[in-house]
Amino acid sequence: MTTPPPPVQPAPPTAGRRALGCVLEIVETLVLTLILFWVIQSFIAQPFQVQQFSMQNTIQDSQFVLVDRLTPHFDHYHRGDIIVFTPSQAVEESPDQKPFIKRVIGVEGDTVSIHDGKVFVNGIALDEPYVYPGDGSPAQPTVPSNGTDTWTVGPGQLFVMGDHRARSSDSRVFGPIDIKTVIGRAWLRYWPIESLGLLPTAQHPELAPSASPSAPSASPSAGPTKRPTAKPTKRPTATPRH
Repeated sequence: MTTPPPPVQPAPPTAGRRALGCVLEIVETLVLTLILFWVIQSFIAQPFQVQQFSMQNTIQDSQFVLVDRLTPHFDHYHRGDIIVFTPSQAVEESPDQKPFIKRVIGVEGDTVSIHDGKVFVNGIALDEPYVYPGDGSPAQPTVPSNGTDTWTVGPGQLFVMGDHRARSSDSRVFGPIDIKTVIGRAWLRYWPIESLGLLPTAQHPELAPSASPSAPSASPSAGPTKRPTAKPTKRPTATPRH
């Protein structure tokens, strides 16, 4: 019998091939990382550096916040939300129209008015403990701008203002904003690390509809109620005198 030849062993990869394989793996990892980063930042969460003083003392200049871009697709914006949006026009606070960060004051259908240093929504004065200085000291009064003191928030719009009212260019200047210009809802202040904290939506229980007393209603099975009718009474007749 003839002995079969030994199996041919594949040649070991050369150093050049090993280096090329490592480079391809690194490139693939970088590409996948960039794609994942783009998806997260575009559709889920986006970091944003505040470069304004209009949200003091809730958010300070140069702090970083995380903007939620996902849940607004399933939940409407609410009064008290802090949002990031692109202004529709250049204003003193942002001449190059960089994104703004403000607080939602009014939503679709609301009437917002400013007088006596306060903000009124649908005729009710807002309780705003977040207004600057926000540290227990008396809050600065809110005053209108451009000679307008009353606005109606239309469909697909929001009325927004900064917490530092004296240093904020907001809906008092350019009116209600379109929801389509909103980037997302700011929910976390994360840098510097000592400023780490959630940015919860400010609650406004004073705007909750009050329960109106319910009027008594008739049972659906009850028939129409008959009003009692008065029986005619006979008038006494006088007896003729003779």
